[in-house]
Amino acid sequence: MTDSADIARPLPGRAILANPSHSVPTGLQANAELSRRRRLVLALNVVTWLAMMWAAAAILGAGGWTVLDYVLLACFAIGTPWTVLGFWNAAIGLWLLHVHKDPAGEVAPFAAAGDLPTPITTKTAIFMTVRNEDPARAILRMKTIKASVDATGQGAAFSYFILSDTNVADVADAEAKGVAAWQVEDKDGDRITYRRRTDNSGFKAGNVREFCDRWGRNFELMVPLDADSVMSGEAIVKIVRMMQAHPRLGLVQTLVVGMPSSSAFARIFQFGMRHGMRSYTMGQAWWVGDCGPFWGHNAVVRIKPFVEECELPILPGKPPLGGHVLSHDQVEATLMRRAGYEVRVLPFEGGSWEENPPTMLDFAKRDVRWCQGNMQYVKLLDLPGLKPMSRFQLVWAVLMFLGLPAWTFMIGSLPLSAWEAQGIADYPTGLAIGLYIVFFAMYLSPKIAGLIDAVLTKGGVATFGGPLRFAVSAAIEIVFSFLQGAVSSFRTTVFMIGLAFGKSVVWGGQSRDAYGISWTTAAENLWPQTLFGAVLCSLLYWISPAAFWWSLPLTAGYLLAIPFAVITASPALGRWMQRNGIAGIPEDFVTPKEVKAVQGAA
Repeated sequence: MTDSADIARPLPGRAILANPSHSVPTGLQANAELSRRRRLVLALNVVTWLAMMWAAAAILGAGGWTVLDYVLLACFAIGTPWTVLGFWNAAIGLWLLHVHKDPAGEVAPFAAAGDLPTPITTKTAIFMTVRNEDPARAILRMKTIKASVDATGQGAAFSYFILSDTNVADVADAEAKGVAAWQVEDKDGDRITYRRRTDNSGFKAGNVREFCDRWGRNFELMVPLDADSVMSGEAIVKIVRMMQAHPRLGLVQTLVVGMPSSSAFARIFQFGMRHGMRSYTMGQAWWVGDCGPFWGHNAVVRIKPFVEECELPILPGKPPLGGHVLSHDQVEATLMRRAGYEVRVLPFEGGSWEENPPTMLDFAKRDVRWCQGNMQYVKLLDLPGLKPMSRFQLVWAVLMFLGLPAWTFMIGSLPLSAWEAQGIADYPTGLAIGLYIVFFAMYLSPKIAGLIDAVLTKGGVATFGGPLRFAVSAAIEIVFSFLQGAVSSFRTTVFMIGLAFGKSVVWGGQSRDAYGISWTTAAENLWPQTLFGAVLCSLLYWISPAAFWWSLPLTAGYLLAIPFAVITASPALGRWMQRNGIAGIPEDFVTPKEVKAVQGAA
């Protein structure tokens, strides 16, 4: 039940529903409407998946079934759902953005409160969790955020914390001295706090939990930030206003985008993410609704239910899958929704940034950290009381990584499949080519939808540097995505095999700045991909040259792993791309003052 105190006053463009008991906790959307959307999305995905499975079965079963055929069909069944859902999310998002009259009202009815000139009366803690990061860099970000919040005129309601799990003495000493100097120079020094844990139990989630236990009772809301996060004061004030207006909002996650970078790898990666995320996130938010995601940072969280209802369990067994939950954010989102509060994503860009890994090797390290954390969700699927949509989110997070070894196995089996196909007189070549093309079109659909969105949005292409830069950058990014995908998926597959034998990641500081990778370092890290690709492509070319050429979008990344890592890490290439606006994002061409401040721009 939702009591009357939880129903906010009507907002522009969105009336409060007459019967709160039949609506989501804020009373802004009918449960029946969200259920209809979810049934529609389920039907679209199931029908599409079954059609693709039928085509795959017809291809694999030609000439009779073998053990390999059954295994490949099972791998295809595991590997395709993520691609299918991505296609429908992007399609729905594009429809909302360019056909629907009121996409904001349909997807984020709570967001209207952010634009009202309501004074901020809710006490909010803004904190940054750090571990062995550059202290000056982290403190500069917090200073910039505070200055931006103060500029809104609402600064008195906010306090600032740097929560350290650093275990390197020199770094910890620099952190403490840096914050102490900031406290002295800032007129609000009494609202700036530094705390360092000597025991980093529970990793980042434990760090946040300790903050809540110690200071949480003094605040109603918290805004968690990572060491590479930046948010504008306007964006923070808006999401806090949303929480003030709707007391049954438990969490609002902003759409986090990349910052301008001199790293070629980061530039190309975040160019693709920037235009691809908009339609994808809009489409996903349309049907996920009140059971939205949490990415662990650049969000606003209601502290009381977080403390009382979102404490993470200690998983049974030993690491890597037992012990403390590493990917805590999605679990906390499901627990917040179980507690009767909405979890929402704000699917619009605006004042919320992060930095992306500067090299292929750093990206792969981050990916395996996420992999281990997500695979722990297997032990959380039976948590009592979760909403069906929340339980689906945990399953989906597991499938995201389970699909990678499935695809790696399928690609590794290409030579044997090509050899078998040669002995089948009536092999359905046309159907195989058709399925291959359809799959790639669906795989690329979030990117394609993002490109279409930019073209259809007034001034959209101009924000990426104009038509020529945009077209060149899009072509580069599509090629990049195939090469990067092969390298990282193989690395994650190898890591997942290691998980079965007790291998675990080491958590520490991350590289933020562009730097070069030597050929030796690249070879030491990426020789398995190269060897796999060389054997695979040699066999495939020997058996069927035509199949080899068709396979290159899938296999070239293995062969080119080492030069790909070296070239995309090249500082000279990154600087050239930056000077010429290649793979530029809107902030490269019109840089917000917060981004200028943290990057030392004039």
